[in-house]
Amino acid sequence: MTKGVTVKTSSEMKIMKEGGKKLGQVKKALIQKTKEGVSAAEIEKLACALIKKQGGTPSFKMVPGYSWATCVNINEGIVHGIPKKSIVFKKGDIVSVDLGIFYKDFHNDTSFTVAITPTKETKKFLEAGEKALEAAIGQAIPGNRIYDISKAIEDVLKKNNLQPIETLVGHGIGRNLHEQPQIPCFINTERDKTPIIPEGATFAIEVMYTIDSPEIQVEEDGWTIKVKNDKISGLFEETVAISSNGPIVLTKIN
Repeated sequence: MTKGVTVKTSSEMKIMKEGGKKLGQVKKALIQKTKEGVSAAEIEKLACALIKKQGGTPSFKMVPGYSWATCVNINEGIVHGIPKKSIVFKKGDIVSVDLGIFYKDFHNDTSFTVAITPTKETKKFLEAGEKALEAAIGQAIPGNRIYDISKAIEDVLKKNNLQPIETLVGHGIGRNLHEQPQIPCFINTERDKTPIIPEGATFAIEVMYTIDSPEIQVEEDGWTIKVKNDKISGLFEETVAISSNGPIVLTKIN
C-alpha cells in the first residue's frame, strides 16, 4: 500500500538534492544567527536574503495567506509562528525556526530548535528531540511502513518522559510542499494500515513534542500554534530521500 505516495525520477531526485543542500546552508546561517538580542524579524530577513541568493523561492510564502519565509516560535510555541519584530530572543528561551525552499519546481523543508544559554534540563530536552529525529530517519527505508517512523519518534520521546504532539504531522514533499503520506509523531493505528515506504519517495520527517500534555491551541494571530499548558516545546525536521542504500538527508548541514 503506497497509495498517494509520489515517487521521484532520478532527475527529479537530483534537483531535490540540490535544493536540500541549499536549504541546509541557509539553515546553518540561521542557527548561527539565533542568539540573545536577535529578533524573529531579523531571522526572517536573513532567511529571505539567503534563499534568494541560493536561487530559490521561500516555500512558505507560497502557502495561501502566509506572507513569510520562516515560522519562528519561542518556548510554548510549536509551529507556524509569525516572525514578528516584537519577538526578541532572551536568555532562557527555546527558539524553533522552520523554513523551506522552492527550487526548480521542488520543495525542501527543514526545522531546528535551539536554546538561548541552555540549562542542563533544556539541553537534555533538545537532545531527545534530535535523537528521536535520528531514529525516525533510520526507519525511512524501502519496505518499511510509515508506522515504523512514527514508532521510532514516540519510543525515544516516551523514554525521555516527553510527549509527541498528536495533532500535527510530518508529510511527503516534492512538487508540493505538503504531499501524502501524513507522518505522525506517534502510533495512531495498526502497522499494516499505514503506507509502505517506496524507494524514490521524499519525506519531511518532523519531530514535534513537549512536556506533559500534548494539547495545543491557535493564538490570536490565526497562525501560531502553542501547547496549552505553556510548557516548552521542540521542533526538528529534515527532508529525507528514500533510497535502496538507506535514507539520504537532503537538508543536512555539511
